[in-house]
This record gives sequence, structure tokens and C-alpha cells, in this order.
Amino acid sequence: MSEKVLRKSLEVLPMGTVMKLTSLSSRQIRYYDDQGLVHSKRTSGNRRLYSLENVDQILEIHNYLVEGMTIAQVKRVFEKQRRRKALHDSNQSLSDEDVREYLKDDILKAGRLYDDSDLKQQGKYLK
Repeated sequence: MSEKVLRKSLEVLPMGTVMKLTSLSSRQIRYYDDQGLVHSKRTSGNRRLYSLENVDQILEIHNYLVEGMTIAQVKRVFEKQRRRKALHDSNQSLSDEDVREYLKDDILKAGRLYDDSDLKQQGKYLK
């Protein structure tokens, strides 16, 4: 792990600093944390500490929500990103089916063609 990546992943920023960097309330930040979208570190006094990577994630989540996505949709996007990164990190090549699925998801996201009820009930996009 490079020094730059290591420094960005250090969880040293308290809630007040994160609030100033993101212009969000502590309640919003805690909600993202409680929903599992951001993972903070806890001190012995049970205070949350965040990294610069966490700040980037929080800003990304907020942008998705401002664009009209739901928390469930944001979770799905983050899960897709996590899977893509895992595939990339393991140097596995994507199958044609995987590429088609990612392309379909990206097109639906760009066109805002999500069906919220279908997504919530089945965890899938419109076909």
C-alpha cells in the first residue's frame, strides 16, 4: 500500500471536522454510517473518527441523494463499485455477461430509469 493511500485511509478526523468539510449535519453523517455506507472508527470514548476516504464517500453519497436516488439505490451503486474493485484487484477478467450488466446499470443510472418500488422489493432494475 502506498504512503498516499495509507494516509488517506487513516481515521483521524472527528465529526466536527467532517461536518465542516462536507457542509452536512452530524445527523446526516451518522445516518450514512448507520446505514453501512461509511465505516467510521470508534475511540475508547465511543467518538466516531473518519478518514479522508470517508469524507469522499460521504460527499459522493450526498451527491447521489441530491440527484434523487434513494439510500437503497446508493447501496446498490456502492456494492457494484466494491465488486468491480474486487475483480480489478484480483486481476480477473470480466465475462461478457458482467460487462453487459455493468453497462446496463450505468445506462439506467445515467437515464434515471430506476423503478423504486421494483428496486426495493426485488433489488433489481427495470428490464
